[in-house]
Amino acid sequence: MLRNANALRVVAVTAGLLGTAEFAKAQQTEAEPAQPSANSAAALPAIEVTGKKNKKKAAVAKAKPKAQAAPAPVAQTPVEPTTSDSATAFPATGVSGPSTPGAQQINVTSQDLARNAPTDSRDIFKGEPGIAVGSSSPASQKIYVHGVEETNLSVTIDGSRQNNKAFHHNATTLIDPSLLKAVRVDAGVAPADAGPGALGGAIAYETKDAGDLLLPGRNFGGFATAAYETNGDTFTRGLGAYGRVKGFEYLGYLNFADGDNFEAGNGDEVLGTGTDLFSGLGKAAYQAESGDRIEFSYERVRDDDLRPFRANIGGIPPPPFRTEPDVRVYDLTRQNYVLSYTDETPQGLWNPKAVLAYSVTDVSVPIGLLDRFTIGELGSEAETGSLNGKFENRFPLAMGSVTTGVDFYSDRARYGDINYSTNEKSQNIGAYAQARLNPWDRTRLSFGVRGDNQWFEGNDGSEFEDAGLSGNVSGEYDIFHFLTARAGASHVWAGVALAENFIQEAPGDWDYGDGPKSVTSDNLTAGLTARLGGGVSLEGNVFKTEINDARAPHFPSPVRTFDLVTEGFDLGARYEWASGFARVKFARVDAEIDGNAADTFTGNYLTVPVGDIFALQFVHTFAGTGFTVGADAEFALKNSDPLEFSLDPTDPGENKRAIPAYEVVNAFVEYNPPSLPSLTLRADVRNLFDETYASRATYGQDFVVAQPLYEPGRSFRLGAATKF
Repeated sequence: MLRNANALRVVAVTAGLLGTAEFAKAQQTEAEPAQPSANSAAALPAIEVTGKKNKKKAAVAKAKPKAQAAPAPVAQTPVEPTTSDSATAFPATGVSGPSTPGAQQINVTSQDLARNAPTDSRDIFKGEPGIAVGSSSPASQKIYVHGVEETNLSVTIDGSRQNNKAFHHNATTLIDPSLLKAVRVDAGVAPADAGPGALGGAIAYETKDAGDLLLPGRNFGGFATAAYETNGDTFTRGLGAYGRVKGFEYLGYLNFADGDNFEAGNGDEVLGTGTDLFSGLGKAAYQAESGDRIEFSYERVRDDDLRPFRANIGGIPPPPFRTEPDVRVYDLTRQNYVLSYTDETPQGLWNPKAVLAYSVTDVSVPIGLLDRFTIGELGSEAETGSLNGKFENRFPLAMGSVTTGVDFYSDRARYGDINYSTNEKSQNIGAYAQARLNPWDRTRLSFGVRGDNQWFEGNDGSEFEDAGLSGNVSGEYDIFHFLTARAGASHVWAGVALAENFIQEAPGDWDYGDGPKSVTSDNLTAGLTARLGGGVSLEGNVFKTEINDARAPHFPSPVRTFDLVTEGFDLGARYEWASGFARVKFARVDAEIDGNAADTFTGNYLTVPVGDIFALQFVHTFAGTGFTVGADAEFALKNSDPLEFSLDPTDPGENKRAIPAYEVVNAFVEYNPPSLPSLTLRADVRNLFDETYASRATYGQDFVVAQPLYEPGRSFRLGAATKF
């Protein structure tokens, strides 16, 4: 499931500022060979527009000068997947760093982001049915990779560890897609250098640099964007500037989005879905003539608006089920500070990378219910933070490379209201090594090991210490020049996960006993990719993840654990031609908790019942006209798994229901006038057939008592962008 990372170093593509015609002039060719892939993305740019649903667009660029001559421009055509039987090096993926042969990696490149014009996390992974995103509101979206919730993955933004498990009704990682340059997902098996806690894999987000946005020969640039969405009257505007002067680089970007509640496909207003979002990114860097580079970045995303009382649920019937108002204000802010050092011109055995970072998420909601319709002024606040860092060096070898390093984190989960305050803490030190080798012709291998030592402190001051080893191995072999087989396996030790802030009891009310158990996991993946020529490629994968002793604290106990098993398969077919592509993918994901079918309540911070999903995409550029058109669709089949036995004793089977099927279709047209290449216009229609549905990973749709948070009905989005 690797995506072909075609070179895309042009500002407008990554920022959504250049259209088809200008992209053809600015696109650069990559120096490295391409990995075989059934998903090679067509080089089709798209204006980036935010403001769908209730999301604000915060874009930006990174400040990273890369001293290199600009390659000659090439024509805008999709890149045919290439064979790799003669490959001797592993190319960089969309996210900085080497790929991991044999692992099931999903790369969302700059091209993919530009083409999809994402406005929320679900749009980021459009066309990938194995990655499900629940909720129609960015403020409560959660990501599930092969059915495993993202808090069980190693999640980083620009190398900074994320510790965002603040409130189960909120988003786990609130992010503005307009800030992103690329995303890499290691589904299941993750390398040792992906970081600690990669129980079900890893997600690495990378934001933009000034070097990604500057046009060849330019040392200064900027852009402005605007978009309007009809369903919810949402208006988004963004402004950015970036430059490079004598080794210094800088970038600044701000994005604002405001709008009202949207309507579902049935015409009903969905309460608590308005938009009030701000995001921004700032970067400053200096690169010496020696290649030594220091960079500092600051990213901030804030969502502050009325949300459903339980932000990830559309509604619960009135008494006796519910005694609170329909909506309340959720103030959610995530911040990320990163200081990094790299050598951009490494020589010999010295190719270092150092990162020191701090990430923090704050959530505040009002409490103090006066009556069913009124909330008092009292509030509850939660803060999750992680001070983290690493130092590693990549050693080049004749047959590949070996990366060795050490990392650490100091995490905290704090909660406070008028009645009490509480927090849990954990610290971890790890050491790791990961080899990526090409030992024989047509064979690529990767294997690694890491050791971690963790110190955990409960909210009553009790302290516990544990340590463990993790290992992974994966590889791929070109059976024929057109057929590649791959497989991978891993065992992961992740220590004790911090409890969600809002679930923590007052100090002394929880009895930690002999301490929480350390969570471990085992992952298996295998697959085949066939490149049949003529632009046709096929792909199939199987996967399984077992997580043992996953911590699931609740009000009576801080040490309750569950065992989670997710397994399934995915299939894909793709056809590329000179100016476009079409592809179809299918994923089946089954999940069990303690041997029983999972539901969304028991699966909090673990999983959801995903089931069967089809995803289709089509894109075509009319050469010489400046026009690009595209469409995508998602078909989710009915899932009756939740009707099986539930672990929740208060929820008898008759309160469950099957998750309904849905079909949703989107389309767009983009125009980049050949006579005015600095301007890009785009029009989207979302939910073309006005389907009333909730995305498959949305919480609560398997319970009779809950109304899920529906997706928007038909909506038209108009956007324009210009650069200067």
